Amino acid sequence: MVAVTEGEFVMGADGTQALEDERPAHRPWLAAFSIDVHEVTTAHYAEFLKASGRPAPWQWETVELSRHGDRPVIGVDWADADAYCRWRGKRLPTEAEWEKAARGTDGRLYPWGNQGPVPDLANFALGARFSYSQVLMPVHSYERGKSPFGALQMAGNVYEWVQDWYGANYYELSSDRNPTGPDQGQFKVLRGGSWSDLPKYLLTYGRFKLPPETRNSYTGFRCAK
Repeated sequence: MVAVTEGEFVMGADGTQALEDERPAHRPWLAAFSIDVHEVTTAHYAEFLKASGRPAPWQWETVELSRHGDRPVIGVDWADADAYCRWRGKRLPTEAEWEKAARGTDGRLYPWGNQGPVPDLANFALGARFSYSQVLMPVHSYERGKSPFGALQMAGNVYEWVQDWYGANYYELSSDRNPTGPDQGQFKVLRGGSWSDLPKYLLTYGRFKLPPETRNSYTGFRCAK
């Protein structure tokens, strides 16, 4: 894990580049926390399945741990991700924690800075056809694309579930200290973009939402504490 220091940071964005649910830019204060350097891998998730007896993720039958053990697990719904983090003595990051860990405190557009994504910074724009071998990259790849706090692949590879329920206008009413999202909702928030996405979905402030029971080929997670 890497440590993220306490304090304010710029969350969201203003102007025409930002979607309505990404506005306005605001400055929440967060307590110090830690976040995983890497997305959770199939090898780590296999340990959890063995210990917990939880049903396997979607597409799990295509996993070969000898070849894919360092790839991010996909096909997990929100409850799977939440259960894994708890099993590890951790939790899912809040949406604000995730954005600060990816963005730092200078309001940058991508984890590595303001330059648009290129193939040696992130794994993205690979179309829609999934296979563990061909579209997912090992979680320790893209050292040049790391965030200011040292977390890897917070843009691309897989979308990441976070703790919060989604609220379209939440930024207009969110707490200015340790915001945790709405009390309830229909969707959970995901962050970071995936192997199949265009560059605009890799922005540090970009928000995505899915029903919590969704399992697909472009969603994984990492834990915080």
